[in-house]
Amino acid sequence: MAFDTIPHRLLRQAQTQPQAVAYVAKTGGRWQTTTWRTYADQVRTCARALITLGLEPGGVVCVLGFNRPEWVIMDHAAMMAGGAVAGIYTTCSRDEVEYIVRHSEARVVLVENEDQLAKLARRKEQLPALQTIVLMRGATASSADVITWDELMARGEAQPDAALDQRLAALKDDGLATLIYTSGTTGPPKGVMLSHKNLAWTANALVTVGGMPPAGDYSLSYLPLSHIAEQVATIHMPATAGSTVYFAESLETIASNLKDCRPTVFFGVPRIWEKFHAGLSAKLGELKGAKAKLVAWARGVCTQVHRRLDRGEPLPRRLSLQYALAQRLVIKKLKAALGFDRARTLISGAAPIAPEVLEFFASLDLPIREIYGQSEDTGPTSFNLPGKTKIGSVGPSFPGIEVKIADDGEICIRGPNVFLGYYKEPEATRDCLSPDGWLASGDLGAFDQDGFLTITGRKKEIIITAGGKNIAPKNIEAALKQSPLIAEAVVIGDRRKFLSVLIVVDEAAAKGVTDLRAAVQQVIDGVNEQLARVEQVKQFAILPKPFAIETGELTPTMKIKRNVVAQRYAREIDELYAE
Repeated sequence: MAFDTIPHRLLRQAQTQPQAVAYVAKTGGRWQTTTWRTYADQVRTCARALITLGLEPGGVVCVLGFNRPEWVIMDHAAMMAGGAVAGIYTTCSRDEVEYIVRHSEARVVLVENEDQLAKLARRKEQLPALQTIVLMRGATASSADVITWDELMARGEAQPDAALDQRLAALKDDGLATLIYTSGTTGPPKGVMLSHKNLAWTANALVTVGGMPPAGDYSLSYLPLSHIAEQVATIHMPATAGSTVYFAESLETIASNLKDCRPTVFFGVPRIWEKFHAGLSAKLGELKGAKAKLVAWARGVCTQVHRRLDRGEPLPRRLSLQYALAQRLVIKKLKAALGFDRARTLISGAAPIAPEVLEFFASLDLPIREIYGQSEDTGPTSFNLPGKTKIGSVGPSFPGIEVKIADDGEICIRGPNVFLGYYKEPEATRDCLSPDGWLASGDLGAFDQDGFLTITGRKKEIIITAGGKNIAPKNIEAALKQSPLIAEAVVIGDRRKFLSVLIVVDEAAAKGVTDLRAAVQQVIDGVNEQLARVEQVKQFAILPKPFAIETGELTPTMKIKRNVVAQRYAREIDELYAE
């Protein structure tokens, strides 16, 4: 019998701080707060309703929609009733949505609006297990199998607590708590099964490592809740620590929502930080005269400060005084304008981030800690921590887990955060999870002498040239993307005589460049000087438009689907090797 699951933690928050604010969402143009007591009541009501809709222990509920209170209430409720939620990315096509709903055998699906409901239009022919579709607030539809959120909650209100209390008491550490369908750079998504223990242990470890301040943390929920990182940040850690979550209105309003929320903790994928970086760099570049010199001085001071702090070194008295002055004259105003005046922990993960982006934000007294992990280990494998950070690495192993490098360079993980396996896919589970609990990550890496992990490539993405040389394209691509001119780079060369690269240029950086090919060639030449001869890029093609989720080249977490890119630009690739 387990009493330390995420749902139990939610109920404890309602008991220990019933009037504290659990979440904040905008309704009718105004931010509305919800207390922990009300939040817990909403979850219990929703859980009772799910039981009436036929959700059995071990059953699955799918959720398709942007980050909303209804999303997390449903997630908690499904766990509380002994089931699990499978989130679906809003960018998924109709076929992808149907695949996940069918594969998970979901009996209930929660959708955000009419557009997402349309992706289930073929449900009678394609989805025999689906019985009920629930609409989030504000959406309407007329169909016998579709009900509104208010109707769902009314069904729960009419039911007694006894059945739900039995379900809660029956929860086990190794029971299925959530299904994370990987966005998949190749093939259909796989359902990552995470247990109650996986979620509870990871949330507790992250809260412990982060050290929540006495006043509590504030975060902004805006990344896809289908991803484990956002689930941990929006659902599991707040229930563990009692922190407050603001729900962003949309991806387009993040900048204004940040100023309203003023988060103490903020997680961003590299593309988010890169956009902030581009915008801030442009504005700082417009400064002239004494103001430009003052900002440059303040940034230089902050850079010195964080280089020392990253190594765990004390600040000399003179530097401390300069730092305080820089804060008063420049940095506090700048951070307040961004909405980061309360920020104490800024995190980047899900994909590699360029070191110069991290250095840029450190110069603004906004150090970003890079974290590495995957859905299969509930998020964290390694983490750069205050006083123990190396830019360019993904930090030391996460406390409480084992990480080793296999003979072929693959990163392997063992610990309480390692998943149960892939849903309905025992063979795929055996391929990556050993009998003694080691997870083969599929990533290649190395530890330095200080115990910091560096990712060197993706095992399945290794290029084997016609000459038999093994090359990790990730390092070359990362080096190319350090140039502001290069937005994306995909190295080609498997079974070829030499390496080539497909380039997507940054539109803003390319403005005013008179000879774009010559400028890109100059970037490639500079990178080639740092590479072994067999790793050097010989040819390149500039692609006509950026990669996008909608066109299939990117996953919802902004990872490149190499097979799609290779197929879509097969003619351009063949031309690179025509001679």
